[in-house]
Amino acid sequence: MIRYKKLAAAAIANTLEGVSEEDVFGLLEYPPNPEMGDLSMPCFKLSKALRKAPQAIAEGLKEQFSEDAFERAEAVSGYLNLFLDKSKFAVDLIGDILSAGDTYGSADIGKGQSVVIDYSSPNIAKPFHIGHLRSTVIGNALRKIHAFLGFNVVGVNHLGDWGTQFGKLIVAYQKWGNAEKVEAEGITELLRLYVYFHEQAEKEPALEDEARAWFTSLERGDAEAFKLWQWFVDISLKEFEKIYSLLNVSFDAFTGESFYMDKMGPVIERMKELNLLEEDEGTMLVRLDEFNMPPALMLKKDGSSLYHTRDMAAALYRKDTYHFVKSLYVTSYAQNLHFQQLFKVIEKMGYDWADQLIHVPFGQVSLEGASLSTRKGNVVMLEDLLNQAIAKTREIIETKNANLENKDEVARQVGVGAIIFNDLYSNRIKDVVFSWEEALNFDGETGPYAQYTHARACSVLRKAGNGESIDLPAGVTAATLNPALLQNPEAQGVLSELARFGERVEQAMEKLEPSIISRYVIDVCQAFNRFYHGCPILVDDIELRNARLALVKCVQITLRNGLALIGLETPEKI
Repeated sequence: MIRYKKLAAAAIANTLEGVSEEDVFGLLEYPPNPEMGDLSMPCFKLSKALRKAPQAIAEGLKEQFSEDAFERAEAVSGYLNLFLDKSKFAVDLIGDILSAGDTYGSADIGKGQSVVIDYSSPNIAKPFHIGHLRSTVIGNALRKIHAFLGFNVVGVNHLGDWGTQFGKLIVAYQKWGNAEKVEAEGITELLRLYVYFHEQAEKEPALEDEARAWFTSLERGDAEAFKLWQWFVDISLKEFEKIYSLLNVSFDAFTGESFYMDKMGPVIERMKELNLLEEDEGTMLVRLDEFNMPPALMLKKDGSSLYHTRDMAAALYRKDTYHFVKSLYVTSYAQNLHFQQLFKVIEKMGYDWADQLIHVPFGQVSLEGASLSTRKGNVVMLEDLLNQAIAKTREIIETKNANLENKDEVARQVGVGAIIFNDLYSNRIKDVVFSWEEALNFDGETGPYAQYTHARACSVLRKAGNGESIDLPAGVTAATLNPALLQNPEAQGVLSELARFGERVEQAMEKLEPSIISRYVIDVCQAFNRFYHGCPILVDDIELRNARLALVKCVQITLRNGLALIGLETPEKI
C-alpha cells in the first residue's frame, strides 16, 4: 500500500498550503473497518495550522481530492476516508506480485550502505542451548530483512572464545579430564568439567586463582595453554555447525573475541592519550559519572582484558573494515548496561559514528518455565530440542498424510520452522516460554499453520495444472483477468493484506522487530483461508477460476517471501 499512500499524500498535499507530502503521508492510516475506506486521514492535527474545524478540513479535501487510483472520498467525523478503485487496484497489485516473484516486497532503500549484525555468539566449550536460540534467529531474520531492502549485510558470529572461563576449563581438564573422553563426548564432557570446577571451587577457592593465572598465561601466548584452548574451540565449532545446519543459519565472519587480541593494544593506548583511563585499586577503567552509569572496566589487575576491551576493539575494527551505517548487537536485555557503557566510551573517544551502534535487546527464553544455568549444568540442548521437534512433526505427518513424499525432509522443515516461528511471533523484548503444544499446533497462529497454508495454496495451483507445477496455467496474467470477479469481501480482504507486505518489511527493519513479519504472515494466512473456504476456486467458469487462481498464486508468492525473511522454509506439500 505504500504506492497508494504516496499517491494519496501527493494529491492531498497539493491542495493544502504549508503542509508537506511527507506530513500527509505520516497521517494516513488504515481504517479498522473496510466500510470506512482503504485509507483514512484524521484532520485533527491540521486544525490548528489551518484554523479550521477537522470536519470542515475533511469536507474541503473531499471536494478537491482527485487521484485515478481512488474511486471516491468521504468526509466523516473529521476523517477523510479514501476508497480505492477496486478493479484498478486488483489488476495493478496482482501484476506487481506476479512479475516480481521472489523479489515482491523488496526495495533498494539500503543500496550502497553496509550493516553489520552481531548475532548468535555462543560460548566456546559450552553447550548451544535454548538460551542461544533467540539471538540466532532474531539476528538471522534481521540479516535477511536488511538484505531484502538492498543493504549490504555482514553477519558476524562473535564467538565467546576468550576469558577467564578458559582458565577454569584448563584447570578442570588437567585435574579431572582425559583426552579420549573429551574427543568422544565433545561439549557434553567439557560442560561436565566446567560444572565440576565450580563445585570444587566452592570448597577450594584457590582454584579460582589458578584459573585466572592460566588465562593470563593464555593471553601472553603460553604454548600449552594455547594448544588446549584451540582444541576446545575446534571441538565446539563442530557441535555448533550441526545446529546452524539444522536452523539453516549462516554467517559472513566467525570472528570471536580472540580475533581482537592483537587489536586491543592500540585501543588502550588511544584511551590513555585522551586521559580517559583511570586506575582504581589496580584495575583500569573509564568513568561514566556524567551519564549516571557505573565505570566501564577495561583491564583487570593482572592486565587481562575484559568484555569492554574486546568489544571496543571489535567496534573499531568493524567500522574500519565494513564502513557500516549501523552496527547491530543482538543480545539479551541483561546486557543493556554493558552496551550503554560501551557506546558512551566510544563517544567519549571522539568517534562521531557512536550513534550508529545499536543494541537490539531481547527477552529470556525458557522451556515451560525452567531456568538455565551452565554453571549448574541446568541446560536444555538446542540440538535435542530441534530433533524432538522434528520427531514430533514426523509423528503428526504419519497421522495426517502418511503417503507424503520426502517425509523426513518435510518434518525437518516444519519441526525446525515451528521452533523458529514460536520464538519470532512475540515481540522480541518479551520473555518467551516454549510450549510443545503451542508451537506444533497446526491450527493456531504458528509456524506449521503458516507453512500448511502455503502448502494449501500450492496444492490448489497443482490441481489446476498438470498435478506437479505450481505455476499459473498458460495465458493467465494480470492483463487477462476480469477484476470485477475479485470484488467480493473475501478476495478484497486478501488483496488488502498482500498490498501491505512491502510496508511491513520496512517497518520490521526500522523497528528491528522480526515479529512484525511473523504476525503479518499470519494475517495473510487468515485472510487466505477465509477466501479459500468462502470462494470455490477450481470452478467450471474459466474466467472466475483464472481470477481466483491468480490471487492464490499471489498468496503463495507472498507467504514464501515472508516466511523466508524470518528463516522458515516453505515445503510445497505437507
